[in-house]
Amino acid sequence: MTKYYRNGEVPGAHQSTPQPTVKTESVVAEQLPIAMNENQRLESFTAGYGRGLEKPAVTRNGHERSRVLAGISTAKLSISKMAFFVLSRVSRRLLKPTVSATLSVFHSQQHIYLSTPVTITHYINPLSKYTLWNHHNHQANRLVAGMWSSSLVLERGRQEMSGFGGVKEDSSWIDLYLPERARGYAKLARLDKPIGTWLLAWPCMWSIALAADPGSLPSFKMMGLFGCGAILLRGAGCTINDLLDQDIDTKVDRTRLRPIASGLLTPFQGLQFLLLQLLLGLGILLQLNNYSRVLGASSLFLVFSYPLMKRFTFWPQAFLGLTINWGALLGWAAVKGSVEPAVVLPLYLSGICWTLVYDTIYAHQDKEDDVKVGVKSTALRFGDNTKLWLTGFGTASMGLLALSGLSADLGWQYYASLVAASGQLGWQIGTADLSSRPDCSRKFVTNKWFGAIIFSGVVLGRSFQ
Repeated sequence: MTKYYRNGEVPGAHQSTPQPTVKTESVVAEQLPIAMNENQRLESFTAGYGRGLEKPAVTRNGHERSRVLAGISTAKLSISKMAFFVLSRVSRRLLKPTVSATLSVFHSQQHIYLSTPVTITHYINPLSKYTLWNHHNHQANRLVAGMWSSSLVLERGRQEMSGFGGVKEDSSWIDLYLPERARGYAKLARLDKPIGTWLLAWPCMWSIALAADPGSLPSFKMMGLFGCGAILLRGAGCTINDLLDQDIDTKVDRTRLRPIASGLLTPFQGLQFLLLQLLLGLGILLQLNNYSRVLGASSLFLVFSYPLMKRFTFWPQAFLGLTINWGALLGWAAVKGSVEPAVVLPLYLSGICWTLVYDTIYAHQDKEDDVKVGVKSTALRFGDNTKLWLTGFGTASMGLLALSGLSADLGWQYYASLVAASGQLGWQIGTADLSSRPDCSRKFVTNKWFGAIIFSGVVLGRSFQ
């Protein structure tokens, strides 16, 4: 290999280390002294070329100019580091975690710090085993890996705090808007999960609409009273359930974060809240006729008994159907002052069959925990034959709804709604993944639309009668 030295002199004894020399025409990596290590050769090469745009002049003061260029490059790098530090601090300040449960690195509770910035040059260094571009990509890969690790840490934290199958529930309006002291009571009444209120209210609305006079709309006053009553009675039922089941709730993933089971509220506080809800419910019941008052008060036995049924029978869902569909009897009585068995009994029984469908799907979320704890459900009773049973209950529910409509002499619009409701119920049963907790929950929630379809059919069938 040809080596070039200053003034053509070969280093002698007075020269301890060989000095790099530049040729007039070109400079390549192989022309640098072998005695220099890789870092020194890189610095010498970078000092000579800067950003690949300048060539050192072949003059007596060539080394001085190289040192000046190297100093300028170092200054630029320092300024870049300071600017990057300021920008990174500003970005971390702006990209703080939010209350959203969306999995994103920008919402992570673990800070992400970028690595030291690398100055990118526009040439390939032949002295190094990899280019500076590759070095930059390596740092970028480290950053991406850090982001992914942070996401995994956040996801693991969510799973540890989960109350539902390893998936943390989203922050609700209760956490955002209510005072801290009121949040536990609102969650105890399940105000953040209105699906239970819908399932309690729809049979009431069906019955009120059936009791309307031909050619008229249902009573808005009654629907308003029963709507408020559904919120209070559902909250009271959930409070009773949490008071009686606190020993079970602590052992089930989906329920262990409930207010009483988690210790957010004491049982005495839960009992006080229950009395308040019952008093408010009594105020609504007193707005009805005497027949309805007695009929409504008689449902309290079912409300208090239902939470205990899972300890003794595999059919607690049937008992829930008896309880939650009581409004099918009460709605007609509130409007008419009595009940018409030919209309309201098929309606009540159809609601029970409907409840067996949606609550069995719901119970499949907890079947593993139920076995461990020792409680019973139709999900365990039906096992692999669940969908066959659900098909039977769904068919019975639709048949009983048709019988109730015939007794009430409803128009064809009602039966058209039954066809649509049958399709919705069949879709639930046919597509439900009973081994997936999220899918069971989604199918359960869609039953509010089943109730809405039936209600619209009753209103149209009575209005155009």
